[in-house]
Amino acid sequence: MKVILKQDVENVGRKGDILNVASGYGRNYLIPRRLALEVTPSNLKMIEIERAALKKKVEAERTSFQGVIQKLNQVVLTFARKAGEKDHIFGSVSGADIKEALDKLGFEIDKKKIVLDEPLKRLGSFAVPIKVFHDDRAEIRVHIVKEEEPETAEAPAAEAKAKPEEADPSGTEPAEA
Repeated sequence: MKVILKQDVENVGRKGDILNVASGYGRNYLIPRRLALEVTPSNLKMIEIERAALKKKVEAERTSFQGVIQKLNQVVLTFARKAGEKDHIFGSVSGADIKEALDKLGFEIDKKKIVLDEPLKRLGSFAVPIKVFHDDRAEIRVHIVKEEEPETAEAPAAEAKAKPEEADPSGTEPAEA
């Protein structure tokens, strides 16, 4: 069965495409959900007019999204996580974490547009692609660093203060150079 797509359908095609699909898929899924029309001469004329208008609109949108892509390419996100041996972190950095950090920076990106096959579970630096507009993608840098524990950071400082007092029992401070 030949159909004309009225909307973008993921893994099938884009708006205005004329496709050959299984008749059951066309009749039972695409046409009832108003995602497609059956190919007829009148529908073809209507789609050609819509396609010309859509092409102009898509080009205008693409140029407006180029600025967003350039800004996203410069974004570097840093996440501090507790880590064990071999640089494995406890928990992970997921698409939701990245979305939340991007929201704080003023970017309104849908979580589904963040392309992560699986959550990040190691310390290090990662490139994470983000779908911005159709096939146009931006790439942000995500750094996952080891979280400093407050108790261990204060303990060496306390030891450093105690050692000079023990070394000089007279109580006088050494002269600074």
